[in-house]
Amino acid sequence: MEKVKLPLANFEVSQIALGCMSLSGDKRSDLNIIDAAIAGGITMLDTADLYQNGLNEESVGFAIQSRRKDLILATKVGNQIREDGSGWDWNPSKKYILEAVEKSLKRLQTDYIDLYQLHGGTLDDPWEETLEAFELLKTQGKIRAFGISSIRPNVIRKVMEMNPPVTFMMQYNPLDRRPEETVFPVLEQSKTRVLVRGALAKGMLINKPERPYLNYNAEKVVSFRKEIQSHGYSPEAVLIRFGLDQKAVASLVIGASSVQQIEQIFIAWEEGFSISPEFISQLRRKLPANNYHEHR
Repeated sequence: MEKVKLPLANFEVSQIALGCMSLSGDKRSDLNIIDAAIAGGITMLDTADLYQNGLNEESVGFAIQSRRKDLILATKVGNQIREDGSGWDWNPSKKYILEAVEKSLKRLQTDYIDLYQLHGGTLDDPWEETLEAFELLKTQGKIRAFGISSIRPNVIRKVMEMNPPVTFMMQYNPLDRRPEETVFPVLEQSKTRVLVRGALAKGMLINKPERPYLNYNAEKVVSFRKEIQSHGYSPEAVLIRFGLDQKAVASLVIGASSVQQIEQIFIAWEEGFSISPEFISQLRRKLPANNYHEHR
């Protein structure tokens, strides 16, 4: 698995990262999946304190104990779970971040997090104190770098002007090309890199039943799928190459709920090398793009 250097960090990430949200919460089963991912060359694991109310971080922490220093561990903060368990509230305050990181460190059984990400963000957030919290955690050695998980172009511009993060995480695939409008061009000219989530479009461009997706109806989703599958490549390989072809993208965060899915990801990644940039450019010209409306 090839690795990509993050210009604003002193570490590399594998081109495919394991999105741990799909793990079951059964530590032994999750360990098998993580073992398979690492054996194939994946070095970055992405989780969040919100996933399974913290159990996801516990599973990841259990699985990586003997090889912590060989891995890039990413988690997220900002969604504060209510004490009564009825849901969660958005809380990007400095106070909360400094409290939440201690709990994540404990669940992950580690004394540092490689990439600590804000799990969202709006223009109304207290950005000065949020970014101050991340910088404080860096000086304390509790995190190595910080990132932002956001799809909002205006939020991305604001944070880039204040304190550019190492990464932005955002959704990107042939059904969601919104980052192409302004975000990718801006970040290509910077040292901040993109972590892509949703690269496989929930499987609907592979073999999952079609349904409406963003501004596309189910019929349009089928037309996208037919185009992607009409050229002799596996759809997984096309989707992986589609995401990695963007200059601003460092890694695709892809979830898996079985060892078999991990194996298929590696097969598709390898096959993707046979897909030319010209083919991806032609595919973009054939498939219509979309823009941000509600989340600008």
